[in-house]
Amino acid sequence: MIIKGLQKLTLLDYPGRLAATVFLGGCNFRCPFCHNASLVLGRGGENITEEELYAFLESRRGKLSGVCVTGGEPTLYSGLPTFINNIKSLGYSVKLDTNGTNPALLRSLVERGLIDYVAMDIKNSPELYPLTAGVEGLDIAPIRESVAYLLSGAIDFEFRTTVVAGHHTSESMTEIGKWIAGAPRYFLQNFIDSGDLICPSSQGVDTKTLAEFLEAVRVYVPNAQIRGK
Repeated sequence: MIIKGLQKLTLLDYPGRLAATVFLGGCNFRCPFCHNASLVLGRGGENITEEELYAFLESRRGKLSGVCVTGGEPTLYSGLPTFINNIKSLGYSVKLDTNGTNPALLRSLVERGLIDYVAMDIKNSPELYPLTAGVEGLDIAPIRESVAYLLSGAIDFEFRTTVVAGHHTSESMTEIGKWIAGAPRYFLQNFIDSGDLICPSSQGVDTKTLAEFLEAVRVYVPNAQIRGK
């Protein structure tokens, strides 16, 4: 596992839990608005050994109750099940962040009881996925499979979309709503420039537009919300 970062405390990343967030390097997407470009592209950054991570988590037992495993894209690692099992053995609940491109591994992690919560990014409507994900000719069949699996109710989960000017419209948000209809949680989060972007010209949308997008989605996902107002 290539561990590129550790946030030792988060009150936001894991709903209802005090948690730490572990960042794994590498991704199979190149979203222009990605806010962790250095991590995704392998440009420098810290490296933390698994032993150092486990030692930290051991020291925080009873104080933290959850660990968020994010990236990059964690499901690129064949060793992910063992890694998560080691975290679980320390008594932590585990939340997985994923882009949904590895439905077989996602299903395996759920069925083995290795993860407790999933946050899956929905980049855009199916037709616009390749452009928004930055991968020409992207096959979204695996992503559709992951969406369908989560909608089946196999595990507690949320969908989320980072809203970016020039990528999202009311029409594309309507198509997303149709796609994920019935989801218990869906969050729109406006793009914020982290200063570490793949495409530095990316921008968010204004408050009015974001509200319009939310209303378009709520026709199909009534519980949809804006995160990070």
